[in-house]
Amino acid sequence: QVQLVESGGGLVQAGGSLRLSCAASGRTFSTGAMSWFRQAPGKEREFVAGITGSGATIHYADSVKGRFTISRDNAKSTMYLQMNILKPEDTAVYYCAAKFGQSIVAPATPYTYWGQGTQVTVSS
Repeated sequence: QVQLVESGGGLVQAGGSLRLSCAASGRTFSTGAMSWFRQAPGKEREFVAGITGSGATIHYADSVKGRFTISRDNAKSTMYLQMNILKPEDTAVYYCAAKFGQSIVAPATPYTYWGQGTQVTVSS
């Protein structure tokens, strides 16, 4: 069993930055891929970024490439999402998720563990 807790969300002006954290406890943190997803009101949950257990492989959604950076510190059992040059369309609830295996996949279904989410609001 893995418990995930996100933090770091908030209200920021367009062009600003936020850093999200996802603290994990329970099952060995470093063994599986983890990802960030987001869900805006009235929209489906979408993949934002993913990282393998070792951190060697990273994928980003096209909409955040060049602006967001995903990382993880296995010694601290924590994953991060540095978000720069934020836009109003980045407004959503952001979730961290963990899955078995090392493959990073965009669909939400393969992810077994989810955090409760943290709200990010970007004002124009």
